[in-house]
Amino acid sequence: MKKSLTLGVTLTALTAGLAHAEQLTVFGPWLGPDQANVEAVLSAFAAKSGLDVRYVGSDSFEQQIVVDAEAGSAPNVAVFPQPGLASDMASRGFLTPLEDGTADWIRDNYAAGQSWIDLGTYAGKDGADHLYGFFYKVDVKSLVWYVPENFEDAGYDIPTTMEELKALTEQIAADGETPWCIGLGSGGATGWPATDWVEDLMLRTQPPEVYDDWVSNAMPFDDPRVIAAIEDFGWFARNDAYVAGGAGAVASTDFRDSPKGLFSAPPQCYMHRQASFIPAFFPEGTEVGADADFFYFPAYAGKDLGNPVLGAGTVWAITNDSPGAHALIKYLQTPEANEIWMARGGFLTPHKGVDTSKFSDAPTAKMNDILLGATTFRFDGSDLMPGGVGAGSFWTGMVDYAGGKPAAEVAKEIQDSWDALK
Repeated sequence: MKKSLTLGVTLTALTAGLAHAEQLTVFGPWLGPDQANVEAVLSAFAAKSGLDVRYVGSDSFEQQIVVDAEAGSAPNVAVFPQPGLASDMASRGFLTPLEDGTADWIRDNYAAGQSWIDLGTYAGKDGADHLYGFFYKVDVKSLVWYVPENFEDAGYDIPTTMEELKALTEQIAADGETPWCIGLGSGGATGWPATDWVEDLMLRTQPPEVYDDWVSNAMPFDDPRVIAAIEDFGWFARNDAYVAGGAGAVASTDFRDSPKGLFSAPPQCYMHRQASFIPAFFPEGTEVGADADFFYFPAYAGKDLGNPVLGAGTVWAITNDSPGAHALIKYLQTPEANEIWMARGGFLTPHKGVDTSKFSDAPTAKMNDILLGATTFRFDGSDLMPGGVGAGSFWTGMVDYAGGKPAAEVAKEIQDSWDALK
C-alpha cells in the first residue's frame, strides 16, 4: 500500500493512477559510496510512493545525458554536477519546468533561497525563463583550515571579518611565522585553486549581481572590479612573508601537498583556504574538529555584503516528464530526504528545516551552519564559464599572476580568450 507524505500535496496524490511497477529512472554522476547514499534516499522515496525507482551512475554523465536526450531515451530525472549543462539542455527543450510553487518553497525553506532559485532558473527553448533545477547536496568552498593547537600556542583568535583576517596575517608575519600555505599545482588543471580565491573575493568586494555579470561576461573580465579582486588575492599570495616557501613557490606547490605545512613541527604555516574536501589530503589519522579545524572565510565588515558563500552542488532536473518525477522533486524537499544522507556522511544542505543533530559528525554540522548562515550562495564561477576560459585561460592566467604578471594584463588576456570564443 502506498504511504502518503504531506507536502501541501501528498505523494499518493502525485502518483495517483500509477501502478506499483511504474519505473522511475534517475541518472547521475555518483558511483561508489555516494551511489549507495543516493540509493538509500531513493529507496525511502520508493517505499513512500510505490514506484519502482532505479538509479544509474556514470563517470561520463555529462556526455551520456546529452546523447540520451538527443536519442529520446533520457531518464526521468537527471542529476547535474553543475548548472551550466542543465542550462544548455533547457535551452534545447530537454528539461521540464518544475511545478508551480517550487520557487516559493525554495525561497521560504532554503538559506539564501533566492540564490538557489536563480541558479536553477534557465531560458527554455521558447526563450522564457523557467525554474528547471532543484539543488540537493551542496559543497562549501569558503573555508579556512587551521590547527587549533597551533593557534592556541601562539595566542591567535579566529577572525570573524576580512579586516581581522588580514590583521591576523600581518600579526603572524610580524611574529616571524608564516601565515599561509597556498598551492596552485594540479597537473593539467594547475591554477584552479587561485580561481576559487578570486571568486570568493569577488563575492566579498562586489554585490552578487556583479559576480553574476562577471561569470556570464556581461561585465568584461578586465573590468577594474575584477582586477581589484585578483589583486586582493595577490595581497595574500604575492607577499614572500605571507606564504610558505615565498610567493615564488605558490604556483609550483601542488594543492594536495600545500596543507601539509599546517601539521609540521614547527608549523610551516597557520592557515590554508580550501574547500570542504581538503581533509582527504591531511596526514593519515588527522581528526577534523580536534587535530584540524576550519572557520568561515570571512566577509569585509566595511562593505555590507552580508555573508556570501562560494560552493558547488548537484542540480536535479526532469528530463523525461512523469508524475513520479515531480513527486521525487517534492520528496527531496522533505527533511527526511536530507536527513537520510546527512546521517550517512558527506552531505550538506541549505534546508533550514532539517534536524542538524542527524549529521554524521560535529564538523559536518558546523560546516552546514556556515551554509545556513549564508545570505548569498554562488556557484563556482569558473565552472560556469566556457571551458576555454573557466578551465583554460583563467587557470593559466592565475599562474601567470602568481608568478608576477600584472593583474590588469592577466585580466585582459583572459578577456581576449573569451572574445575569441564569440
